[in-house]
Amino acid sequence: MDALRLLEPTGLVFGQDAHGAVEAGLAHWLAGGPAAFTLARLIDGDAARMVRAADVPADWLDVLARVTAPLPSADLAPGPQVMGILNVTPDSFSDGGRHFGAEAAIRAGIAMITAGAGLLDIGGESTRPGSVVVTPEEEWARIAPVLAELRLQSDVALSVDTRNAGTMSASLGAGAALINDISALLHDPYALAVVADAGCPVVLMHMRGTPQTMQQFATYDDVAVDVTRELAARIDEAVANGIARDRIIVDPGIGFAKNAAQNIEMMRRLPILANLGCRVLLGTSRKRVLGEMAGVPVASDRDPATIASSLPGLELGNTILRVHNVPAMMQALRVWQGLWTCDKRGRQQAR
Repeated sequence: MDALRLLEPTGLVFGQDAHGAVEAGLAHWLAGGPAAFTLARLIDGDAARMVRAADVPADWLDVLARVTAPLPSADLAPGPQVMGILNVTPDSFSDGGRHFGAEAAIRAGIAMITAGAGLLDIGGESTRPGSVVVTPEEEWARIAPVLAELRLQSDVALSVDTRNAGTMSASLGAGAALINDISALLHDPYALAVVADAGCPVVLMHMRGTPQTMQQFATYDDVAVDVTRELAARIDEAVANGIARDRIIVDPGIGFAKNAAQNIEMMRRLPILANLGCRVLLGTSRKRVLGEMAGVPVASDRDPATIASSLPGLELGNTILRVHNVPAMMQALRVWQGLWTCDKRGRQQAR
């Protein structure tokens, strides 16, 4: 796609106001609804200007069509989804060690499914800043028994959070439905081929460097624009290697290669991701930036901040919200839907 020209939706309205504004010709639907936008920032290279949504110039109508089109489901359940985080690691930043044993992880996964999670994301390697690298063999040894048992006990979509092609292949063979790669298939030279051959959905997350080096690369001209353009490049590379665009999910990488101010800016401008034409996964759960904003130093105490920072992701319609506390997020999601999805356009039951 031409990522030099981006249309950033702003001036959002919801519910009956959104319907009224669209019917009056004052707004356009953002990614098919339930939000609509009344203003648009037209970004062409390094230049940007704001116009009313009703006044988008004719030569920008192709970009407008891209931003207003509903985002594909990526072969997963449609509508907003909550993804439960299941770290089978001793050193993850929030829950390291809590689910390290297979039995504890399986119990936690079943509890998340019972609470309403539509997906589980199982990880065997911590990716917090400065984390210790583990071998693919150790990673798979942690994941394998958990994945196998959860596949037996539930039909919920199981995702595996990994950068390693061998782990990807083994996980897909054991019943995983989705690969979630923080390196956007850059870490392992065989990863693109594994995902393309499997034809499975894949999450491409924005990051620079590695978890050990990423904070050295937190320099941007405009973080929202730069992240969108860099993700566009990764999407193009994936498609060129045989991965279907409509099976790609994008993640802006909150907390990865971004400082606090950049994370806040990215969270504030999530609608710009509609330019990519891919479903969005948002993972803010218990991140350090939330602790800095709220004055909460202990990660496990940041669930209210997680909810507040996750709900804006629903502006994009069928966003996947990746969280540690599934019951709390499910409550918040259902209330948000009750407030802002007033007809069949946006009324898709959360799971």
